[in-house]
Parts: sequence; C-alpha cells; structure tokens
Amino acid sequence: MRGLTGARPRTARTTPQAASTTTVVVAALALCAAGCGTGGTGARDEGPANGYSAASPTAQAPAGRLNGVDPVRLVKGDPEVSAEVKRQLKPCVADEYPVDVSYGRLTGGTVDDIVVNVLTCGDAVGVGSYVYRDVHGAYQNVFAAEEPPVYAEMDRGDLVVTNQVYDRGDPVSSPSGENIITYRWSEGRFVEEFRTHNDYGRVAGGEQTPVPLE
Repeated sequence: MRGLTGARPRTARTTPQAASTTTVVVAALALCAAGCGTGGTGARDEGPANGYSAASPTAQAPAGRLNGVDPVRLVKGDPEVSAEVKRQLKPCVADEYPVDVSYGRLTGGTVDDIVVNVLTCGDAVGVGSYVYRDVHGAYQNVFAAEEPPVYAEMDRGDLVVTNQVYDRGDPVSSPSGENIITYRWSEGRFVEEFRTHNDYGRVAGGEQTPVPLE
C-alpha cells in the first residue's frame, strides 16, 4: 500500500458480483519523475485501460474518459466529496490529475462501478477514496473514505480499503502499520466482511517489514 486511515461507507443498493476490472491510473507523473513518493497502488485485477497511462516515471497522459465518464469531473461535481479534497484535485503538471481510477463490478449492477482515489501531487498520498454506482444512467456516490492516508481497490468483486497508521513522530514515508478492511455489497450497501492489521517491523537500514498480528 502507499499512503493511508479510517474508511466510512456510504449507503446504496443490491448484491455482490465478481469483478471484471480494468484498472486506470492517472497520476502526477511528471512530478514523480522528479522524485515524488509511491502514493498510489492501482487495483488488483487488471492493467490500465485506454485513455490513461500507467503510473511510471516515463509514461505521461492527460486525464481523460472511459465509458463516457470523466472521473475528475465526477468527483468535483459530487456534493458528498469534501471541499478540501476538491481543493487538492487539480492538475499537478499540465492537464495531468493525481487520481487512480478502476472500473469493475462491485455492486451487482449491469454497468461497471467506478473506484476513484484522489492523491496528493507531491508525495501521492491518498486523501479520498470513492465508489460510484450507475443508478438509472447517472453515477451515484455509494462509498466514501476521506481520512488520509487512504486507498481503495477492487479485489475479486470486493472493495478493499487500506489505511496506513502512524505513531507520533512517524514521517510520512514510514508509517507504523496498516489496517486493511474488506467490504462486500449486500442489501444496498457496503458491509464490512473482515479486517486485518499489520504492524511494520523495523529492520536494519530503516526499512520496514509488515508483520501480521495473530
């Protein structure tokens, strides 16, 4: 994971379905080439879709649309998204926006759901994660997590939200651990299935190794 703490689900409608996911990444690529951190993660199912570039130091592409949806405009026009997240959702370089976008089936509908992660430009820390579901031809916010650092992914039909945990004095680059929460769509809303907490063990050289708690 890369930058993450506490998810709060929003309600919506139906039952889970296995995901056939296309992962899309639009990040602050030019800034990352200059040395930003590894903030985004991308979804766990498939690779990048047309219209976006994968997050790599050499790949650069402007924010675009997939399936006729502009994810940046979707988030900016969402009244459920905080003013602070909208303030940070601006181009990092030219028209490159710091967002990761995934498309797939999470809510049992006939149209792909959309997972959008909004990141910071400088160090790519997740500041907001959202799930949008098609309702009568318009996308509706059915999940939001805005307590950074946070990152949401699609994993085989489930929604997996990772929150990195910091002890007092931890630098942004070195969290003390992480909470991983898995949600499944049930009876019109995302319901928590289970959660895992990992503590990062300190090793020589200042690097960290995740240590699952029993």
